[in-house]
Amino acid sequence: MHLNSPSQIALLAPLFLLSLTACVSATANLTAPPTVKVLNGSYYGTHLESYNQDLFLGIPFAEAPVGELRFANPVGLEGRSWEGAVSATNYAFHCIGYGADQIGYQQSEDCLYLNVVRPTGYENESLPVALWIHGGGFAYGGAPDRRYNLSFIVQNSVDIGKPIIAASIAYRLGPFGFLNGDAVSDAGALNLGLKDQRLALHWINENIAAFGGDKEKVTIWGESAGAASVGLHLTAFNGRDDKLFRAAIMESGGPIFFGEQQNSTDYQPMYDAVVEQAGCGNATDSLTCLREVPFTVLNSVLNTTEFNTPGWWPALDGDFVARYGSEQLNDGSFVHVPIIAGANSDEGTGFSPRGVQTEGDLEDLLIHKIKGSWSASEPVLSSIIEAYIHTNAPDYLIPSTETLGADLSFANTSFGAYWRRSAAYSGDLFFIASRRHTCAVWSAAGLDAYCYRFNAIPAGIPFPISVTHFQEVAFVFDNLQGLGYAVNPFEGKGESYIKLAELMSKSWASFVADLDPNGWVGRSEEVEEWPSYEAVRDEVEGAWDMVFDANVTSFVESDTFREVGIRIMNENWGVVRR
Repeated sequence: MHLNSPSQIALLAPLFLLSLTACVSATANLTAPPTVKVLNGSYYGTHLESYNQDLFLGIPFAEAPVGELRFANPVGLEGRSWEGAVSATNYAFHCIGYGADQIGYQQSEDCLYLNVVRPTGYENESLPVALWIHGGGFAYGGAPDRRYNLSFIVQNSVDIGKPIIAASIAYRLGPFGFLNGDAVSDAGALNLGLKDQRLALHWINENIAAFGGDKEKVTIWGESAGAASVGLHLTAFNGRDDKLFRAAIMESGGPIFFGEQQNSTDYQPMYDAVVEQAGCGNATDSLTCLREVPFTVLNSVLNTTEFNTPGWWPALDGDFVARYGSEQLNDGSFVHVPIIAGANSDEGTGFSPRGVQTEGDLEDLLIHKIKGSWSASEPVLSSIIEAYIHTNAPDYLIPSTETLGADLSFANTSFGAYWRRSAAYSGDLFFIASRRHTCAVWSAAGLDAYCYRFNAIPAGIPFPISVTHFQEVAFVFDNLQGLGYAVNPFEGKGESYIKLAELMSKSWASFVADLDPNGWVGRSEEVEEWPSYEAVRDEVEGAWDMVFDANVTSFVESDTFREVGIRIMNENWGVVRR
């Protein structure tokens, strides 16, 4: 299952990658390029005149993972040095991935690079840093994706008087980053994509001061698989704090994984099939053999539905991924830092089959889904069915009904009268319930947790799909130009959508700057202050999240919708190996 595919979920597709000058500015001033000196040597970047920013693109943070380093732990650049300044003016290739989001982007196994965007004039400052980790179901995506243009949020940070630096990193994807099996485990080579990310965090820690950044003020930030990655860094090594970040932002994902967390043995049949089809079935050392297989041969084996449904995900290894995320949250084994965590109102619409016309259709579907993934006791099964089928509470439709103001039952359509109940279940299972549990755990630990529900439908998204997965990204990045989208999310949407993007992007920037999404210059007085999750508001104690909406003024709500069903899930994550 691909959990961050705008092309599948939201009918989006990235445009073809343009040249750097077309992407950032036709007027970039290359006559006196900005230069930085990191531990290994110097780089020169590009000055972006239109935003008064310095861009350093395509900087390697590891040796190329090719040859003997394919399917091996990443190796840092210690010992490498050079004279003079090396170009950092172009994005590197995407890592090899399998999915529609790769269309139009060049790919390579040699892909472990990062990018840094800083506001000009702050070179000698010590600015907070936002570190973006892209999503894509751990199967596809890339830091150069035009939808993740960092210039807009950096500009917003300057506009509110809280300047930040923003960076983005690459990591190996699919089988190249998450090949699993007993031979891989024995070689200590599980979860390579996560280890790539971790090495990039160390590179930032060691070098960001050269760009004017403060290594003590790094916020790790991601969406979907990127948010799951952030969650895995929060719980890495059983919650060990390596002082690599001081805060985290998680959009539609977090420490409780969105799918079953398996171990290397679970993946063994898939690994054996890859070995056999790659011609390594008779090899004494199958992993060494796979490293020697020509890329074109290996790619033809791996680029198939057989090896990408649902695909290769992070596996329990007793080390980086020590235990189930829910278990670690429940016993406090996570890095204790402030967070932003949220999900979208209709997360499940992209993952729910259509044609659910009757209560019986829905019950058959949920029983199949639940028994196929939960292996739960009969009482738990009955409770979930009761919560998502037999309840008459209106919030099973997903609370977007409050502001979207339309009939969301879809009776007499191809979706079906009960499809939204199924979508509510799927959204809760994958993202929403775990988000609520994460916020509650953080608050119970005395940590600030700013939690949210995104509730605006961008242009290009069919109304039945509504506020589905990924749709907040354009707003957080304040991508009003619609870079990378087939349809500009703001096309024809009016001033309220532009103001919502400004509110969200500047709130994120403010949090990166001083751990508070409130109190920035220019914030509308009409918008309520975003409270920490468990707080007293108007003399009422409760759990609160901010609803980011363009149909009405964004507001604070009590985080209690679908309370029964979500509580059942949050009490039983261990049953589903999460």
